[in-house]
Amino acid sequence: MTLSSMQTTLDQLPPACDDIQFNYCKTVACANFSRTDPQLYVLQKNNLQRPILICRECGAFPPVLSNHDVIAEKQRLAQQQNSGLAACSNSDCPHNGLPVLTYRQLYHAFGFSGERQRYRCKSCHHTFVDPWSNGNNKHQLQQKLLAYLFTGYTVREICRRLVINPKTFYDQLNHIAARCRHQLTIFDARLGKYAQTRHLATDLTPLQPHSDNGVLWIATAEADSGYVVSQHVNYQTQQPVTTYVNQHDAYHIGTRFIAPHSYYHSANTVVTSQGLLAHIDTTYRQILARKNMENPLSGEVTINYPTKGCLIRPQYTVYSHFLYLRELLNSNIPSLAVFMPQETLLRSACLSVFIDRVNNHTLHPLYVVEDAQWQHGQHAEKIDIVLMGWWRDRWSFSRNKGSNKGICHLGGNKKQQQHWLTVATHQAATIYQQRFYDQFSHMVNEPRRKLRPASLLPLLDIYRAWHNLCHQNKAGITPAQALGLISSPMTLEQLLQ
Repeated sequence: MTLSSMQTTLDQLPPACDDIQFNYCKTVACANFSRTDPQLYVLQKNNLQRPILICRECGAFPPVLSNHDVIAEKQRLAQQQNSGLAACSNSDCPHNGLPVLTYRQLYHAFGFSGERQRYRCKSCHHTFVDPWSNGNNKHQLQQKLLAYLFTGYTVREICRRLVINPKTFYDQLNHIAARCRHQLTIFDARLGKYAQTRHLATDLTPLQPHSDNGVLWIATAEADSGYVVSQHVNYQTQQPVTTYVNQHDAYHIGTRFIAPHSYYHSANTVVTSQGLLAHIDTTYRQILARKNMENPLSGEVTINYPTKGCLIRPQYTVYSHFLYLRELLNSNIPSLAVFMPQETLLRSACLSVFIDRVNNHTLHPLYVVEDAQWQHGQHAEKIDIVLMGWWRDRWSFSRNKGSNKGICHLGGNKKQQQHWLTVATHQAATIYQQRFYDQFSHMVNEPRRKLRPASLLPLLDIYRAWHNLCHQNKAGITPAQALGLISSPMTLEQLLQ
């Protein structure tokens, strides 16, 4: 490599992929916000322990990403979501992997194969069969299996009662999960067709809180109805074909995978914060103490690597999660609000993916922190404004009947503070995740399962479908009903047929 080409390489941001570049200043008030001109930044990649990108205007040092790996992770999530759905399987076809359910215009109905509908791709003329177009002859067994599972029976007890072996149990569980994904694809497609204001609630939490296995679970729900729009984990069951890299290097393709070894960092003593303001300030300090502010696993944490599969750096899964949301939701939605806990990774991913909406002020991303006693929807009294953290984020605080709530509009909008203090909450996602833990605590916390998270992945698909289509609130309304996607609650039999 010549000296001139070396200098050019060192002076460039990580290369864009599919016209996507996520490496730039993410401080909304900065003149360089969202600008990708390398001349606006100080760049170095000789020492990966130091910031690679520093904004010349505000001094911010946002962590850099491999844009190619973000796109690769997005493709993995899409493939996982569409797994088992009828779609063209020709790898050389532009319609490859696009399911018939949501892309009917790409296929012709092409007769039947037995009782199953056959389709032909309009592009490559490849034919395939829809596996879900006939009845489910195992639905009675699967209903019993789910009934036992939801009432707290262990896998061994379920196998004994149904007179099946563990392999059959997990085969049936995977089949149920695939059928649930099929059902949800129909309703998710309907959700994206409605052009109206949406309030989304997002939360990020460990999949198995007491395992320290590094698997994080991000879920996004419609804040008002509780309908879970999407959920993903930074874990895949197959080992990657690329080579692992010990350190994250955004200029290296394949850097999103974490090397498969267990390691331990002694955690700092947790200091209990007094009051909401002190709690927010402590969280800012903990985030700044990370080696990579956008990676919750880069701080003083314990990681016991799973025995099978591989971990993915959380920032790539979270960015891809928001990319998935952007494609799912209608671009004609006049206004979109995203409520999230105080986590820099969620902030950066949301601002980066929805950068066009941030610039035209049709997206409202907000941090929301509130006491457990705060009653949602109650009127906010006197509002106090405090600038907090290294970024000098503008927080609005209110107190009502001894409870406190704080919100921070990450898009820089200083208006409607009273409105956001009243309506903003990420509890729809948080409560959904907590209910999953409570429902399946016997599996989530099972000692032998702590290093084998793969067995929980089918449960996530099943529980999301049950929550959206079957679970009723006190008024007897399901989340799908609240959004007008369905007229009545589904039974387990209807879900599995």
